[in-house]
Amino acid sequence: MFTGIVTDVGRVAATEGASDVQVTINTGYDMSRVDIGASIACAGVCLTVVDKDTGWFKADVSAETLKVTNLGDWREGSEINLERSLKLGDELGGHIVTGHVDCVGEIVRFEEQGESVVMDIAVPHAHGGHVAQKGSVTIDGASLTVNEVADQGDITRFSINLIPHTQAVTSFRNSKRGDRVNVEFDILARYVARLQDRG
Repeated sequence: MFTGIVTDVGRVAATEGASDVQVTINTGYDMSRVDIGASIACAGVCLTVVDKDTGWFKADVSAETLKVTNLGDWREGSEINLERSLKLGDELGGHIVTGHVDCVGEIVRFEEQGESVVMDIAVPHAHGGHVAQKGSVTIDGASLTVNEVADQGDITRFSINLIPHTQAVTSFRNSKRGDRVNVEFDILARYVARLQDRG
């Protein structure tokens, strides 16, 4: 379980494999305090530490995970948002995040407005019911607030404001229009949608 508060921006050092992939990620975390088998959210995807040393860790990525996330887009040097798993008693600064991606969205607008950046994400219309104005959404592992939502044919488009601090401490500092992003909707929205489907 995570909060969507990014605590490090890692860098992909290497990827090995074809179908299933093992990725090496450089990090500022003190890896002596991270156990083998620990979970780390990597761009919003819960991955397991399988090897580690000072300043890096390795994680296995299955073919299924590559299919349903943007992890297949990672290249050597790619920056990714990282968050260690929530411990009992930790501050819940963002919202409850599971690390299970619902869909891959696309950045369709990335525009400076003053010191902030307005970022619009397009997702398949089938997920539109999970997005609400002023609600929470996780984009590439970061907990963000939705400003506006609009259904546009076969997509739902929602807008997010990135303040200067968020730009500075996340991988969004390198983002651009056309990038694919991992999207996880608020778990409460998912349960409400499921109850409505059953009703």
